[in-house]
Amino acid sequence: MHEEKAHKSYIPQDWRILAALILTLVWFLFLFLYIARNVGWGSFIQQSVLAENNEELRRNNLHSEKQTQAIAATEMNARQETFFKIAEATRRQLGSNTGLLFISSQGPTGNETYSSDDIAEIWKQFAGGDVEVFSRLFLTMAAITDQDFFDLFYGTEIRRRHTETFLVGYDRLVELSKGCDIDNIILDSLLYSAHGLLNVRMRELHPDIKFEIIAGTNSTAYLEQMISTDESIHVK
Repeated sequence: MHEEKAHKSYIPQDWRILAALILTLVWFLFLFLYIARNVGWGSFIQQSVLAENNEELRRNNLHSEKQTQAIAATEMNARQETFFKIAEATRRQLGSNTGLLFISSQGPTGNETYSSDDIAEIWKQFAGGDVEVFSRLFLTMAAITDQDFFDLFYGTEIRRRHTETFLVGYDRLVELSKGCDIDNIILDSLLYSAHGLLNVRMRELHPDIKFEIIAGTNSTAYLEQMISTDESIHVK
């Protein structure tokens, strides 16, 4: 008697629950038949495996991309470190060239504007780490005196040799910087240094070569982009 009541208790008394169970069973049966007839259990499993493989491939590709970016960043850092070591030696070499050019044009063997003692004091500044001291003196002369800079740079064979040695060294330094400077930050620092500004004068006055302009960051375009970006942010 109790067993019969217990057996009946497992059967839903509400017809709505019973109908829902029957519909669920029919749906699973329909799904089973559909896969068996139209897709096939083997194909269904293969598609599941393929989807898993695709997801694994996506994850691997993402990981590889991150590794590639990390390697590229490491290589760029190594290039920049190498560049700065070379740049330090090159800037000192350029300073020596301008020093020799300064002696040839302004010292006792030139127009005698500076005495041997004066030039010795300037060389002390150079030896103390101010590698652009002679370049700054040339630029100062251009601003306050009526100096014939063509004669100063190319007036004698030895001056021309010092000037062209400077031009070659500076151009090579600029080319080297391009391989480790994606934002022109390093290039701009070279162009607007005393060596860089003196280089412009030397290139402009060269008697035989018409040099191309070394272009750095376009300041006007850069600022206009900043203004445009700022306005778009405020509009949002």
